[in-house]
Amino acid sequence: MTALRTHLGISLRLHFRNKMALIYGYLFPLIFLVAFYVLYRFEKPPLLRHMGELLTVAVLGGACFGLPTTLVSERERGVWRRYRLSPVPTWQFVASTMLARYVIILSAGLLQLGAALALGMTFPPHPVSLFVGFTFVAFAFIGLGLVIATLADNVPAVQALGQCIFLPMLIIGGVAVSLASLPLWAQHVSAFFPGRYAVEGLQACFTGRGFAGMHFSLLALGLIGVAGCLAGAKLFRWDAQQRFAARTGKLWLLPAFAAWIAVGLLAEWRGRIAIPVDKEIVAPATAPAPVTPTPIIASTPPPVTAPIPPARLLTPPPPDPVWMKITPQDTAGLDYHVPPDQGNVSPFAAIDEDPEDFMKEQVTSVRNKIATWPPGAEGDDLRCVRNLLYVAAVPDAIQMPVERYLPRVVYEHLISTYPKEKLTKILTYIALHPEEGMVVDDISDLGVEGTAGDPLVVRERAYLYAIKFIARLTGRVPE
Repeated sequence: MTALRTHLGISLRLHFRNKMALIYGYLFPLIFLVAFYVLYRFEKPPLLRHMGELLTVAVLGGACFGLPTTLVSERERGVWRRYRLSPVPTWQFVASTMLARYVIILSAGLLQLGAALALGMTFPPHPVSLFVGFTFVAFAFIGLGLVIATLADNVPAVQALGQCIFLPMLIIGGVAVSLASLPLWAQHVSAFFPGRYAVEGLQACFTGRGFAGMHFSLLALGLIGVAGCLAGAKLFRWDAQQRFAARTGKLWLLPAFAAWIAVGLLAEWRGRIAIPVDKEIVAPATAPAPVTPTPIIASTPPPVTAPIPPARLLTPPPPDPVWMKITPQDTAGLDYHVPPDQGNVSPFAAIDEDPEDFMKEQVTSVRNKIATWPPGAEGDDLRCVRNLLYVAAVPDAIQMPVERYLPRVVYEHLISTYPKEKLTKILTYIALHPEEGMVVDDISDLGVEGTAGDPLVVRERAYLYAIKFIARLTGRVPE
């Protein structure tokens, strides 16, 4: 164990002297954090719904680039050939290398978390679950890093292999692009990537139920980590002269790839592929029970008495709608610092701005159908207005090309349907209570195909559009 501790210390000291390792381990994840903050800076609190992705990027940089780069470069310099001549068991060298990498990745994750907290994010509600989940994620990707080091004969090969895994993980693996924004076939493909389970497991510690929401993710990551470490240990190369093409025992790679396939098939079998979305469940109308006529039985007629007037039933008047209590002070006290109309979040086309030709059909379809759209025409006024806001919010959440033109359609429909004072009160109530009500995340009935998978994002966009509509109704923003 003394050799393990000594090698651990050496590995950590060498790491902090390696500029390239510092870039992959610390600077690269921070660049992602800044980019996500710029994109989602209007979310409240910022970055909370993206920390699973950001921490996964930190692990990927340290495990899939930093670890194999270090191993292969040391192998090329003959460092590992000297280690082999020492009387220390092989497993201690490999274990100390993995432990050193875990410490490095953990420090990068803490740096990410500290930077996010400094930018205004709230502290995670499940810190113990976060530590356990982060450890499983690190273990899974460290195993993958060992496999990459086994396959690569030199450092440029590490970069190429790392990119072949890193980029698909970012795009269709749920790391940098939300799975809800991907087509269904891509969601099925993502089930075979460990990045999906890393993001799901870590995100459950920030916006989910902690351990209760990460059981399958931990199982998948543990299986992938064990298989990767087994393959990496069995095919470990001490000398740069040992080329992978000439190496025997390549079948040990099968467990590593079989684990990915097994996890994906298990996810398919358990129905964990499609992203769950909130649906509003409306109870079907039931027909009234048939009334069985009471048989008339002949009997002696009762004596005639003076008719007794029926008692007058006093029914209490219905309560006033909750939005009736909204005052002008409530409207004036709203936070009107929202993204600009020309930005990427909650865009709003000007009154004289026409859509492109390929979007005119969608805009026209929404304009013709919105007045009779059941979620926006049936029920109380508060529910209808909230659902109409989702017509603008859903395309914005999915980032569809038509997103900037539909808010104008919704706004014009609202001001033609509701009196100005009433509409202002309803929108103010929605802005003050954005978490109430069910989310309508599918507006395909209006001619716009696409489903937003994250109801929190849809609620946020509806809140932003409520503020923008109020700003126009009250004259804060000119038409």
